[in-house]
Amino acid sequence: MIPPLAARQSRWNAPNPTWLLAALLAWLLATAWARPLMSPDEGRYGGVALAMLHSGDWLVPRLDGLPFFHKPPLFYWIGAAAMSVTGPVEWAARLPSVLGASAAAVALYLFLRRWSNERVALLSALVLVTTPFFFIGAQFANLDMLVAGCISCTVLLGAGAVLARERGEPWRALLAGAWLFAAAGLLAKGLIGLVLPAMVIVAWCAATRRPAALKLALWLPGWAVLLAVAGPWFVAMQMKYPEFFDYFVVTQHFRRFASSGFNNEHGFWFYLPVIAGLTLPWFAWVLVPQGKSAARAASKESTEGSEAEADALRHRRLLRDVDWLMVIWLVVVVVFFSLPRSKLVGYVLPALPPLAYLIARRVCAARALGLKVRATAMGSAAVCVACVFAVAAYQQPPGTRLRLPPGQAVAPGERVLMLDSYYYEIPFYWNLREPVLVSDDWQAAARDPRDNWRKEMSDAGRFEPARAAATLLQRTRLAATLCVPRTTWIVGPNTAHLANPWLLKAQLVAVNDGAAAWRFAGSATSDMHCLDAPAAAAPSD
Repeated sequence: MIPPLAARQSRWNAPNPTWLLAALLAWLLATAWARPLMSPDEGRYGGVALAMLHSGDWLVPRLDGLPFFHKPPLFYWIGAAAMSVTGPVEWAARLPSVLGASAAAVALYLFLRRWSNERVALLSALVLVTTPFFFIGAQFANLDMLVAGCISCTVLLGAGAVLARERGEPWRALLAGAWLFAAAGLLAKGLIGLVLPAMVIVAWCAATRRPAALKLALWLPGWAVLLAVAGPWFVAMQMKYPEFFDYFVVTQHFRRFASSGFNNEHGFWFYLPVIAGLTLPWFAWVLVPQGKSAARAASKESTEGSEAEADALRHRRLLRDVDWLMVIWLVVVVVFFSLPRSKLVGYVLPALPPLAYLIARRVCAARALGLKVRATAMGSAAVCVACVFAVAAYQQPPGTRLRLPPGQAVAPGERVLMLDSYYYEIPFYWNLREPVLVSDDWQAAARDPRDNWRKEMSDAGRFEPARAAATLLQRTRLAATLCVPRTTWIVGPNTAHLANPWLLKAQLVAVNDGAAAWRFAGSATSDMHCLDAPAAAAPSD
């Protein structure tokens, strides 16, 4: 049967999905190079990916050489593969986020082109990729956008399989794709990649009275795809590190979700102003009054000219089902991440595709597909680009700006030691191939419940204590480490010489308003007094 919308859509030229993906990648990558990595997230995740490439160990993510199990490895695999071609450059470190965003936008377009109409599909994709919140998330090197893309594809493929099965159309490939992206979500950020899309689909089936569709959750080929793709890495980590399950699943998922001991505590309402503010100017369309005549026109818009009233009725029901899916998807994501006290802005990125659809529907209902829409899209795109360059100008961590002078580099056999601090960006920008030494009070760090770089390294050291003992130095071991005939590059706050007067013996090679780097030659005779304060110059006669 010819879809009743065919005549109405004839004037809309459907873009080839391949060309659409290429255009999205070009837009999202256009400014991905334009700013340095931000601390701590971008430096941390980009550094772990680069360390994976340098070490050749593609199985165990490592932070400064120690097993880092805050998150699974998919982001690092993609980033390391990109940097194997490009070297350590910013856009390659951000490529996993760009790919996640592109997957979400293309999946939204394809789903709506099939189950709504071409105009809504194109406008929804346009709204999504020109929303500043989404655009910046796509150019931020952390795991939030990658898992958001996986969650979006899982929801849309799963819902598409349900709708196709009801209409006697091929559905198994769609459902297999949903399970595949659920497995990718597991490898991107853990259980949330599976649990959140499952909650959306179950709630949608319940709200639209589709209890029979829930049987698809028991589809054995889907479970086979999930276990074949995601299972091996989790099994391998548990066999190699018996503490893995408790740390990765219990601590990083359930304790983190329920506890108030982690950073970034906010009230339940936190995400409402975040979403409203960061999706301007598109979000303003939500506030545009919609008259009764416009609402009636919107509900019948896609059925005018139908050959049969039955086709019109079926299509109106289908549009209601799509509307329900998007509303439930948006609400489930926002409410789910509003429950824990610890909140980060990027957590709600999976809510942006359904919000983009709802905004597009609002625009269509207002019959505003002209100058106002073009102006909003161009203004929103300009805000996206302006945000990137504003961040580049005003957010440059000290570690990012601490570059070695031309002609100087850490030579093979030389070491890097960080004093009472860890600059995530330095291994990336200095292209270090070996872990750095980090000096601190690690006994106190192990007792500190706060979520910071010390806790990350202390937790990582529990999985390989011998390696941790060689990398995480107690302050009392500084003399034994440095007073040897070996060059060590020392990085610390630019005031570190006040607490460590022996740094006056070292060569200051780089300094900025937050950090400094020294080149310390050590002691040719392994003199344990090499860290004694330099003697004061004798007064002249």
